[in-house]
Amino acid sequence: MNPRPTREELASSYSKTIADVIVPDLEVLFCGINPGRYSGATGFHFAGPGNRFWPALFASGFTDRLLLPSEVGLLPRYGLGITNLVARTTARADELGDDELREGLKVLTRKVKRYRPQWVAVVGLGAYRVGFGRPKAVVGPQSEPLAGAKVWVLPNTSGLNANCQPAEFARQFKALRRAIHK
Repeated sequence: MNPRPTREELASSYSKTIADVIVPDLEVLFCGINPGRYSGATGFHFAGPGNRFWPALFASGFTDRLLLPSEVGLLPRYGLGITNLVARTTARADELGDDELREGLKVLTRKVKRYRPQWVAVVGLGAYRVGFGRPKAVVGPQSEPLAGAKVWVLPNTSGLNANCQPAEFARQFKALRRAIHK
């Protein structure tokens, strides 16, 4: 288990970036909105103690056990990777501007062209709507691919998202997994 970041480390995490976990030909490239302060301080994706990403990944069968955020480097063994729409750390996703999200789509498109994942799963409906210019999008499969990859939108797994409970995250992640393995 990793030690918790100190108050000073959390405070100094603003605008830090963390490395993508990406290799060619992944089954799914998960795309978060941007790193939260806990992730920025630790260097691990979806690291906040209230984030439901890792439990949803396990509950849906993408992984054979509950991985810790510090084990993010194991994801390619499962055919999975992680990037973010916006690289800089903030305390809340609503601190990002619309232009940042739209610019993030350009960067994501280049990554998808380079690494060729089968699917891109955007973890955050609001960010998807703004960044991709799809204001009426809903959670689930999207009709338009991204640089040849199929696109699926998942709810934001942040602990700040009170609209979704753990069972719902598991159900949404499981629906993606079933679509991939059809």
